Amino acid sequence: MKAILRSPFHGMVSKNIMLLTFTGQKSGRVHSTPVNYVQDHNEITVFSFRQRTWWRNLRGGAPVTVRIRGQNLKAVAECIEDEKTVASGLLAYLQQRPNYAKYFQVALNQDGQPKREEVVQAAKNRVMIKVQLI
Repeated sequence: MKAILRSPFHGMVSKNIMLLTFTGQKSGRVHSTPVNYVQDHNEITVFSFRQRTWWRNLRGGAPVTVRIRGQNLKAVAECIEDEKTVASGLLAYLQQRPNYAKYFQVALNQDGQPKREEVVQAAKNRVMIKVQLI
């Protein structure tokens, strides 16, 4: 996926997947990870499972580079771990992209909106990363 996102063929996936590059807080090594995202102007929202470890490098805010739709952009990313805040963010995310609900094991109600109680449950094992483009 990293190779595709860095190639001229990025258009196949870069509408929904971006490459997030950051420096490890302990190792000092540069890491790049492909992530699904939703962008609202200069703010990008990403979710990750809590059991993954890469997002811990973003605690307290961290400078990052995002490769989004073929462009490298500077940004600051911050990890949000509070379950209520994650649930609120996930609900907004899934309201924008209800077709993503299945990836979070969240059912949609009759109106095509995510079921709130299932969103709250899904948020318990996830973190939200807010990326602010600069």
